[in-house]
Formats: sequence, C-alpha cells, structure tokens
Amino acid sequence: MSEYAYAALLLHSAKKEINEENVKKVLEAAGIQPDEAKIKALVASLEGVNIDEILQQAVTLAAPPAQEKKEEEEKKEEKSLEEAAAGLSALFG
Repeated sequence: MSEYAYAALLLHSAKKEINEENVKKVLEAAGIQPDEAKIKALVASLEGVNIDEILQQAVTLAAPPAQEKKEEEEKKEEKSLEEAAAGLSALFG
C-alpha cells in the first residue's frame, strides 16, 4: 500500500489534484497494476487533509532538538574520558 501513498505524495509535490484518475496514472507509469479499491480508499482518506501540515509535523517530530543532541555528545565525551582514565589507572595501577 505504500506505493499508493507515494503516488499521493508525488502528486502533492507536483501540485496536482489527488484524485483516482491521477493516482492510477502515477501507479501505471511506475509499472504497478493499480487496485481500484485501494485507490478509492486512499483518495477518500485524504479528502480534507492538509498534507503540508502533516508533513511539517512529521519533520518536527523526526528532528531532535539541538540542545538534546549537544547534551548527548557531551555525555559521550565524558564517558570516553572516564574510560581512558580507567585504562591509564590499570596500566600504572
């Protein structure tokens, strides 16, 4: 079913209407045998949906805040310093 969603996203990015005919054309162009029931379900489920808003939310959720990333890097650096110190103490005990 993901190829149907990709067809809808492709149509959306091309600023084309997401309707049964256009989805079918995209799938056929990709060499996929379209299933009319799946196309109807997709088009019906996307009716009234703001795809740009959904995509923006997905991007927002996928990207961790910069502060969290910085803290993770600092923890990794502290851990590697501790490991190095433990290794040196083992050598010179």
